[in-house]
Formats: sequence, C-alpha cells, structure tokens
Amino acid sequence: MKADFDLEGRGARPRIVVAMSGGVDSSVVAALAVRSGAEVIGVTLQLYDHGEATARPGACCAGRDIRDARAVCDRLGIPHYVHDHESAFRSAVVDRFADEYLAGRTPIPCVQCNMGPKFTDLFALARDLGADCLATGHYVRRVVGPAGPELYRGVDPARDQSYFLFATTSAQLDFLRFPLGGLPKDRVRAIAGELGLSVAGKPDSQDICFVPDGNYAALVKKLRPQAATGGDIVDMAGHRLGEHQGLVHFTVGQRRGLEIGGQPEPLYVIRLEPETRRVVVGPRAALAVTAVTLSDVNWIGPLPDVPVMAKVRSMARPAPARLFGERLVFDSPEYGVAPGQAAVLYAGERVLGGGWIAATEPAIAAPQAVLQA
Repeated sequence: MKADFDLEGRGARPRIVVAMSGGVDSSVVAALAVRSGAEVIGVTLQLYDHGEATARPGACCAGRDIRDARAVCDRLGIPHYVHDHESAFRSAVVDRFADEYLAGRTPIPCVQCNMGPKFTDLFALARDLGADCLATGHYVRRVVGPAGPELYRGVDPARDQSYFLFATTSAQLDFLRFPLGGLPKDRVRAIAGELGLSVAGKPDSQDICFVPDGNYAALVKKLRPQAATGGDIVDMAGHRLGEHQGLVHFTVGQRRGLEIGGQPEPLYVIRLEPETRRVVVGPRAALAVTAVTLSDVNWIGPLPDVPVMAKVRSMARPAPARLFGERLVFDSPEYGVAPGQAAVLYAGERVLGGGWIAATEPAIAAPQAVLQA
C-alpha cells in the first residue's frame, strides 16, 4: 500500500522526518514514507543512559530499540539519527511522574512525553532538518476540516491512542502526520512482514516505558525516598482500619492490596490525603463522581455546538457530559475518577481536546467527621 502524507504543494520531493522508536509501528511508517517517493529521515530520541537502557529489555528507546530502528533505516536506505534527550525526558516525564504520586495523584506519563520530548523536541529537530512534516506511528487520524486539521480516533478501537494526544496543539497538528490511523494493527504487522522488516514480529513496548517491570512504587521510592512514609487507612468517617507503607502503593478506585480484612463489604480507595498521609476507603458507591474541575485545558480547533462525550481514563468508555468553563459535569455519575488523570472530550469520532483532572465532586458527601479532620 501507499500512504497519503498530504504534502501537495510542498515541492517535487517533500522531506519527511519519521519518529522511530524501534518498534513495528514507526518502522512501517518509515517504509510507507519511502514508498510515497519522499525524502525520508529517521530520528530516534535516546531517553535513557545508553548503558543502563541496553540492560532494560522492554523499555522504549533503549539500546536494542535504537539498534532495531537503525537496522530498519539501513534496509530502507534512509539516514537515521539518534539524539540524546535523557535529561529532558527525566525532568519532564520521570521526575514529574514521581512527584505526582508523591502528591497523591495518578499521573499519565505518556501524555507528558508527547507534550515534551516527543512532540516539542522532535518538532524542533524535524524543522532543523528542513522537514515538511513529522510522521509518527500513533493510531489516530488527522483530517483536514473547514478550519484546518482536526484529530480523530484511530479506526482500530483496540489500538486508538487519541486519549494520550489530547494536548496536541493545532499548530503541532498542522505539521504532524499519522499514516497508521486508518489501519488495524494486524495489517500493520502484515505490511512489515511483506517488506521483510526485522521488527515485524517484535512485541509491543509497555505503556510506561521507563518502568519495564511494572513496579511503579519501587521507582517512585527510589527517586523520592519520602514516598515510603506510612500512614493510616481510615473509613469515610475517619475510623482507623489499618496502616499502609506509603501512598505510592494506592490509587483511587483500587480494591486489592488494602490488607484490611474482616469488613462487612468490599472497600475501595476513595481518595488519598497527602497532607495527613491517610488512605480513605469506602464502598463502591462512594466512588461516584458527578463533576470534575479541569486545569491546563487544550482545544484542538473550533468547538462544535453538539453534545460531547468525556473519557476520564484511557480504558474507560466515553460518557455523556456537559462543559461549563473548566467544570465538566457528567450526565450520570462516573466511578474511579482520579486527580492527575485526564478528561478527554469527543464529538463523535473527533477529538476536541481536554484537560487534567484537578479535583472531583463526589456524588455522596463525606461524613462530618472526615470534613473536620
């Protein structure tokens, strides 16, 4: 197949810079870019110390991934550049991830990475290289509307990554291209196989690339030792039920790992209180949230005068909601909504934008004892 990179009027042979992670998705993007007849350059951001990264299988942009990206570029006959962005990645993504957990919030580092090293830094690199666009392997669609480019979900619902790109600006979207947005994942792997790319069967990298073993708590405690400070587990009336070994082990909506047996009904984490080091638990009904306050809201293009759907977790179903300034009100209560996550708004398949969840409004008022605590 031949992808349309929408570069008409950019010269006889436009230049495409491809963000290459060493995985099958970005490798196929590079191959499609070459097939389009454009001049193609592959760029990889090295996000870890090379020696450390090489020893961490499963981490994106580690040593093996850089070698895989270079091998694909060699096969395609295009140049490949590696840029060291370890310092920027640590300060913009890893350190913020640790600080968010320390503050009792549940972060989304993939959005921060897109907002920082991936788009901001890669944009600068691509423009320095004289590119007409920056192409990535994200499963979203870029559609040119009456007022300019708009962002849409990927056609494969199992691979759609639009939730993680809500902070993309209109100016960035003008320069970005997403050639995989209209393809299912199995077709992408088939294309890689047809082209003889060595990464055709390579497993997908983990969502949080810098925590390859999935032990978020261990990483946070290593970076912020105070995260291991314990405290009390209390019910919604403030009665002590047990103790914990650090807020970093909990997130809103969590049921397992509380270690407070003997209760008459299942208990869930309702909220975290970093000031008192308390984990407040309660019945599932107490997780219901009627509205959230958003911060750092970003809109992608003009807002249509139509009902919106809000997605408050990456795996959640979009729910009907109404927006009043920075206050998002759900038509029906949502459950397990955590500060630090994002609320992304959609109109049908189009991504309108969204913001960070700064505060939630519970459907059930807290008992007076907690309010006075």
